[in-house]
Amino acid sequence: MNLISFVPANGKKAATVPTIESMFNEFFNNDFPVSFRNGQVQKSPAVNVVENKDAYRLEVAAPGLTKEDFEVKVDKELLTISASKKVENSEENKEDRYTRREFSYLEFKRSFHLPDTVDANAIKASYENGVLHVTIEKRPEAKPQPARVIEIG
Repeated sequence: MNLISFVPANGKKAATVPTIESMFNEFFNNDFPVSFRNGQVQKSPAVNVVENKDAYRLEVAAPGLTKEDFEVKVDKELLTISASKKVENSEENKEDRYTRREFSYLEFKRSFHLPDTVDANAIKASYENGVLHVTIEKRPEAKPQPARVIEIG
């Protein structure tokens, strides 16, 4: 049996209606990793990975944090970037004679497998204008080498 697609007389194909499966795939396979904690959706920050001839550079978008909120660790071939910040809001209601405090915690963790071509001991990090910059130096043998002329003997 052959499957033949239907094309109406006007020559235009019907608009595709997204399926439940495609909506779930779109939600869970986007560029921003999603996690669920205490019934709330939490997203990890977006990360750009840039490669040049000498190093890789990770740019983590994390506005509102300070450099003290971050922890960057390397364990074997795994680079882990995490951040944690406690935000306190206090509101007094003198009529009822009590104080209400609401605690809010912001935290995320992203891990990256390091290739064999990098030097895990030469990783540097800095935080500026809401972006964490992590520079991962390449090993000398992984850097592009200039062409050399081989003398014929």
